[in-house]
Amino acid sequence: MAKKITRVAKLEFMAMQAKPGAELASLGINMPQFTQQFNEATKDRAGEVVPVVITAYDDKSFDFQLKTTPAAFLLKKAANIQKGAKKAGTEVVATIDVSEIKKIAEYKLPDLNANTVEAAMKIIEGTARNMGIKVNGMPSKEGK
Repeated sequence: MAKKITRVAKLEFMAMQAKPGAELASLGINMPQFTQQFNEATKDRAGEVVPVVITAYDDKSFDFQLKTTPAAFLLKKAANIQKGAKKAGTEVVATIDVSEIKKIAEYKLPDLNANTVEAAMKIIEGTARNMGIKVNGMPSKEGK
């Protein structure tokens, strides 16, 4: 007989730093087992935010799927800033090169709604623009 899914949750933890807590308790899963498995699976991603999709079953078992680090976190790291602009579109807080956008787009491609690296780059560039990060070397929108 198939297990019955009780809940699917999307959470974010720092790599290797998941701990039992309220967000896990609400899922009704074996928290120490999850934290141990998550921390083991994220050993190679130290210092990154790791989104995870947890599927909880009625017998307190679970499955989880790790996602790629959020684009905003990667852009802040690439631009060496703590936070984005307060006034998006008018304030520029940092500048990065198009090669950084390409690296992030290639990494994020499996989780983005894009089929090509070029399409993924446009998505990441839009996120950068909304954060007040200027991208050197990106084709301008004014030419369209």
